[in-house]
Amino acid sequence: MKSIYLIGSLRNPQIPDIGNTLRDAGFDVLDDWYGAGEIADDSWKAYELQRGRTYQQALQGRAANHIFAFDKSHLDRCEIGILVCPAGRSGHLELGYMAGSGKRTYILVDNPDRWDLMYKFADAVCFSVAELLSELARSQ
Repeated sequence: MKSIYLIGSLRNPQIPDIGNTLRDAGFDVLDDWYGAGEIADDSWKAYELQRGRTYQQALQGRAANHIFAFDKSHLDRCEIGILVCPAGRSGHLELGYMAGSGKRTYILVDNPDRWDLMYKFADAVCFSVAELLSELARSQ
């Protein structure tokens, strides 16, 4: 069973449904990060600012180190990375890390009207979950 790290935004309500669809197709999917909720990053920032810490200091804190280690361990463990757009900076860095590690990467695009040349780093750019499943089946 191939393992997938499903990458995306905490604010994207499609993540659990896409994860379930991929699991139903027989993949081991890591999307547990989504459980932190859509304001997790905002809450972390507010807490660290209340403590009087800068962004640079907060990045060195226990919470940041713990969450980063969790995510990175699964980025390293999983064989496939799928970026679900829209996604922010972290998601694009995660997919880039996986691509740079020689893993298969895919992008599920939400807005085909906005083109991005650097998406060529991915093994495939898909415009629907059905197309993504087809690409995944083709690559096995």
